[in-house]
Amino acid sequence: MTPAELAEVVLSAAHAVFAERGLDRSALPERTAVERPRNPEHGDYASTLALQLSKRVGVAPRDLAAALATELGRAPGVKSVEIAGPGFLNIRLDAAAAGQLARTIVEAGPEYGRSATLAGLKINLEFVSANPTGPVHIGGARWAAVGDAMGRLLRATGADVGTEYYVNDAGTQIDRFAASLLAAARGEPAPEDGYGGAYIAEIAAQVQATRPEAATLDDEAARQVFRDEGVALMLSEIKSSLGQFGVEFDRYFSEQSLHDRGELEHALTRLRTQGHVYDDGGAVWLRTTDFGDDKDRVLRKSNGEWTYFAADCAYYLDKRERGFERAVYMLGADHHGYLGRMKAMSACFGDDPDVNLELLIGQLVNLLRDGEPVRMSKRAGTVVTLEDLVDAIGVDAARYALARYSIDSPIDIDVELWTRATRDNPVYYVQYVAARTASVGRNAAEVGLTRGEGDSFHPELLSHDKENELLKALAELPATVAAAAELREPHRVARYLEELAGAYHRFYDNCRILPRGEEEVTDLHRARLWLNDATRTVIANGLHLLGVSAPERM
Repeated sequence: MTPAELAEVVLSAAHAVFAERGLDRSALPERTAVERPRNPEHGDYASTLALQLSKRVGVAPRDLAAALATELGRAPGVKSVEIAGPGFLNIRLDAAAAGQLARTIVEAGPEYGRSATLAGLKINLEFVSANPTGPVHIGGARWAAVGDAMGRLLRATGADVGTEYYVNDAGTQIDRFAASLLAAARGEPAPEDGYGGAYIAEIAAQVQATRPEAATLDDEAARQVFRDEGVALMLSEIKSSLGQFGVEFDRYFSEQSLHDRGELEHALTRLRTQGHVYDDGGAVWLRTTDFGDDKDRVLRKSNGEWTYFAADCAYYLDKRERGFERAVYMLGADHHGYLGRMKAMSACFGDDPDVNLELLIGQLVNLLRDGEPVRMSKRAGTVVTLEDLVDAIGVDAARYALARYSIDSPIDIDVELWTRATRDNPVYYVQYVAARTASVGRNAAEVGLTRGEGDSFHPELLSHDKENELLKALAELPATVAAAAELREPHRVARYLEELAGAYHRFYDNCRILPRGEEEVTDLHRARLWLNDATRTVIANGLHLLGVSAPERM
């Protein structure tokens, strides 16, 4: 029995009690939930339904709890129900009902853990969006891992998600990039405000290979060539790096395309219509202070140039006009100043920032080697890149390490820890369970042990404390996935997997799955193989949500 199924049983019992007592059934919720008690001695699951309903119907909580306990005690699969405190219901399942979960998981396969809790919500999820002026740095790598996991979680809970990378291919930073490439091609020092690093010379050489005349053109024409060709090459490299990291976007959205299609003018017209635009000093302003911003923002300068903020407005409007109900932006630690202006901008368009806009700020990442921060890439010169991180610890460890912590927390990634084949390495600890469960399956086949079909599965035999502990851990995946998606916290999945791994190791150490020597295969062996394979399924499903592999061998 899954927690969701038990919750339905609890609600059904409440309906029966209300009918018997003549209570107002409109006070009953459409759905309820059960939770795992922190102390296993308090039962398998707990319900607070009696506490929630008592005031609505004028019945003392413990009296209502007593009636619910009596009704629940008659339900198939419920072993006992105890009343605790002011009216908590502590529920124990019989072994057969608890063990049946193993079959449910195995038969569901990749679908186990998925739900429709966010069905109907159309979300645009933008992340990474690093300027195409250099390789993705380690901070962008964090957003790549977290953002991709977020997209997987949202889709696993029914949301319609479009993932997007906003390419900042317009503006002064691109001008400086082009000037740096041209200087490298001509053998000149990089401009004072330009970009350095070996990659600049590499990109310049690639441009020259296809456009050998580029460096000999006049400055303006040469910069345009290096701008166009250089950005294309850099973006291609970024896509390749992210692809090797397991991150694919539904769309790469060009900032320049907003300018080319007149989208900034379109956004300005829309904002004027809403009544929040004014002209002052030859410039065009958006009155964001009407919605809590610390100052009004310039959209178009007095010299006629558009500001970056104007492009932000046009891009947000474009997302909304493409039908996305919510625009989620995943921003770096240096973007706190954007929060007020972005929320105000959303409101200026007539939207509700609490509904249509979501801004997530992530903290910094450090790569440590021998206890000291690695501060510079051999190739990029000034930062540590995504490729540096992958070279140091591998894709799986990098993705897991970056997604394992709340985005509010800075991360120190220790190379020695994350490459260690020991239980103190979190990704190894979890992946080892994936490999061990697969190994058990192979060894079972060699000795003629199979799960069997139909009546050959006897879930009531899974009565050992460690089997019960593992079953309860397996039951938590759907709730964990739903919470991680709703709260935008992929790290919940990683921490859950580590708890599950611990429960499996304890089960494995205490409950023999395979028969010894010439020992006959029994129904208990088969039941434990179901539980082993259910664990394999849940570990694989959870790791997939983080973009991490579930190896069959290690």
